[in-house]
Amino acid sequence: MILAETILDLRQAVRVVRAAGETIGLVPTMGALHAGHTSLIDAAAGECDFVVVTIFVNPIQFAPTEDFADYPRAPVADLALCEQHGAAAIFAPGVEEMFPRQNETSVSVAHLSEKLCGRSRPGHFTGVCTVVAKLFNLVQPDRAYFGAKDYQQAVILRRMAEDLNFPVEVVTCPIVREPDGLAISSRNAYLTQEQRLQAPALYAALRHAQAWVRRETPAAAEVIQAIRADLAEHAPLGEVDYVQLVDPETLEDVETTDRPVVTALAVRFGKARLIDNLRIEP
Repeated sequence: MILAETILDLRQAVRVVRAAGETIGLVPTMGALHAGHTSLIDAAAGECDFVVVTIFVNPIQFAPTEDFADYPRAPVADLALCEQHGAAAIFAPGVEEMFPRQNETSVSVAHLSEKLCGRSRPGHFTGVCTVVAKLFNLVQPDRAYFGAKDYQQAVILRRMAEDLNFPVEVVTCPIVREPDGLAISSRNAYLTQEQRLQAPALYAALRHAQAWVRRETPAAAEVIQAIRADLAEHAPLGEVDYVQLVDPETLEDVETTDRPVVTALAVRFGKARLIDNLRIEP
């Protein structure tokens, strides 16, 4: 397995692979790898000849009040997991390698980035799009793999790739969950024992809403009210950021549930901001 810490080394490795006619899969991560990340590496390894995993805690997607300095980092364990799951190369640059000077160029997908998490994290998706655009340029992958837990991010990056004509297929892989339903996330490490006991209520509330919609197709506002009540009862330590029912492609709020919708929510437990979503077919 190749470990590249500079752009020059990464480009050299990719150039050799491309010259051999092999397909390249890209798995962008911020490290602190878990089963959700390794599922992406597994998917890439199953479909591509050469898998590049990037490990980079991207400073420009964090607001000044967010957890950039404290974000979990586990470089030694990350390298071992990547090798176990079939990664051919790891790109693990420092911040100065990716952003050697004040960044004056950014990439944004304006309308989609203003929805859901974008309302409470202004500038976040511009930071995500900018760094992923750089990675697309550096690696030139045939496919790039992202998790469905970050549903809005996947929609935005797919639109960015289409609008900017990146020759890459953006692949969205299923959410990986703990046995009790909690979506696996690096930020779960922030949860206290009591918060951790309540956190599975997020997915349980989504499942209850899904069952109700399949039975009766209630109005979206009723579903949102029911999810909030469910969370208030079973996750009182959580502070709800949002609960929304949106169109799967446009992320626009919907009023009815007689068509496919995505139910998405964000809840804060102290330092941990947890997100989850569930697609519902009527």
